Amino acid sequence: METLARYVELFVPMLWLGMVLAISFLEAPLKFRAPGITIPLGLGIGRLVFRALNTVEGVLALVLIGACLVSSPGTTGWILLLVTVAVLAVQVAVIRPPLTRRSNRILAGEDAPRSKVHYAYVALEIVKVALLIALAIVLARTFV
Repeated sequence: METLARYVELFVPMLWLGMVLAISFLEAPLKFRAPGITIPLGLGIGRLVFRALNTVEGVLALVLIGACLVSSPGTTGWILLLVTVAVLAVQVAVIRPPLTRRSNRILAGEDAPRSKVHYAYVALEIVKVALLIALAIVLARTFV
């Protein structure tokens, strides 16, 4: 069981990282450049995609926590994992609600000003990317 947990520790942070990079830094900005995509349509798509991403991130976080409970990755591994989970929790519980309220207003036809809260979400995505890279490195080092 511990061997399986160790492989999960190697795989999950990189899968999580790849998903964040692909969606947050590739899909999200590109969708607004696609022909025929309006701001309301892009926001609607973005809400669906980020809700799905955050749900998968939550599942991956739980799987990774479970694996770490089995294999004991050390203090640094735990700190990196828990800070990464905390960043995700802040994004979902603190930052997404005002973004959702703003997108609701736009989807209802209101002309809402650009949101500075969006920049906080992006900043935390960058922090999460760095944390996932560090976590993958730390967990890989304890694997050897």
